[in-house]
Amino acid sequence: MNWYLKVLQNYAGFEGRARRKEYWMFFLFNILISYGLQIVAVVIDVPALLFLSLIYSLGVLIPGIAVGVRRMHDVGKSGWFLLVPIYNLILACTDSEQGDNQYGPNPKSEEQASLQKV
Repeated sequence: MNWYLKVLQNYAGFEGRARRKEYWMFFLFNILISYGLQIVAVVIDVPALLFLSLIYSLGVLIPGIAVGVRRMHDVGKSGWFLLVPIYNLILACTDSEQGDNQYGPNPKSEEQASLQKV
């Protein structure tokens, strides 16, 4: 859940890089919450929950795009590659570009350095 909250805290941050874990955990929690609201709305027959699901989906649209762009940056590509249908999925599953790139330092190396200090 921390990865999901980290993306929401960086709501419209398109600069920098995002690890695969950050991207996919946001994606997972986003799907679980969205579908969860829809299933509950259908099961208990409350149309207001369907509207809430729509509002939620619109609310996380910008953070979803932002984390996708940061994920493209992590593999060394422009954020515009998010618009290429199949290739963006391949890039989202690809490991980070080692070391620093033009979009910033590698988030994996920053996390490993902080763990070594402990």
